Amino acid sequence: MHIVLFGAGHVGHALVTLLGHLPCVVQWVDERDECFPDEVPGNVQMEATDTPEAIVDRAPAGAYFIVMTHHHALDFALTERIMKRRDVAWFGLIGSKTKRVKFERRLVARGLDPARLAEIVCPIGVPGIVDKAPASIAVAVCAQLMQVRCMAAATPAAARCVSQ
Repeated sequence: MHIVLFGAGHVGHALVTLLGHLPCVVQWVDERDECFPDEVPGNVQMEATDTPEAIVDRAPAGAYFIVMTHHHALDFALTERIMKRRDVAWFGLIGSKTKRVKFERRLVARGLDPARLAEIVCPIGVPGIVDKAPASIAVAVCAQLMQVRCMAAATPAAARCVSQ
């Protein structure tokens, strides 16, 4: 599972801590080099870049994308770029239902097929966890990623993941 995580804020830090214990590779992207910690889990690759949108294009087919940057305009630019791809396993965008509606309107105005809007998961995280603390959001998002991964797999082991 290749996860491209945009945003090295408090929630990004909490999420990387959890993902560091799971069977995945995390490509952690932010424009602000100073926001990355000195050490990260072995499965996490930090990437400070002035062009985070270009990372979307270079991600492997079947990647999982999570957008949770410090800036709504960057979130939108990344969202638009991700939605131009047709080979994304999952795309989660941090934000409220209001943010989702605003992004949907702008995406459709820019030519995105409205049927594809269902591919955007926003707000992110398993339902029922409403606590806004970074660690709580990270747990909810991590659980959602694991659910998606287990449901997508076509092996008997995946059926055990879903039923547990």
